[in-house]
Amino acid sequence: MVEELILDNTFSKEDKYKTLLPQIEALVFGEQDIIANLANIGAALKSTFHFLWVGFYLVKNEELVLGPFQGSIACTRIKKGKGVCGTAWQQAKTIIVPNVDEFPGHIACSSASKSEIVLPVFNKKNEIIMVLDIDSEELNTFDETDEKHLLQITKLIMSFS
Repeated sequence: MVEELILDNTFSKEDKYKTLLPQIEALVFGEQDIIANLANIGAALKSTFHFLWVGFYLVKNEELVLGPFQGSIACTRIKKGKGVCGTAWQQAKTIIVPNVDEFPGHIACSSASKSEIVLPVFNKKNEIIMVLDIDSEELNTFDETDEKHLLQITKLIMSFS
């Protein structure tokens, strides 16, 4: 099991993801507990990229319920179609928000959040079981590079969920 991430802070965003992904795979390899794996994935993403908040909302009884996360306290429950997380769940697609103040119905769990990316996570039956939510203190943090590599992480989660 990996106990410390090995990264170079001079790497580009692309190179950080390329270096991080195999380390996350090693981190979760052989561990079947989904909560433990989600907690470590969140910690790895937060410590690598210094995002404001990284976490998972789990689908339970037709709403998203706060799961493992790294960052300040967060909203506990989100209804389908509400905020960025609920919208990504409803639309079954990644949503990148360059400026959260311009997203209709944005749920401000933290006033420090300026941009956000949310990706649905599917199970093997192609049902959404959770969303990965990442917030940044800066505007325009997330782009197609983040989406491409975070999708790989959601597929890894699918393999053990």
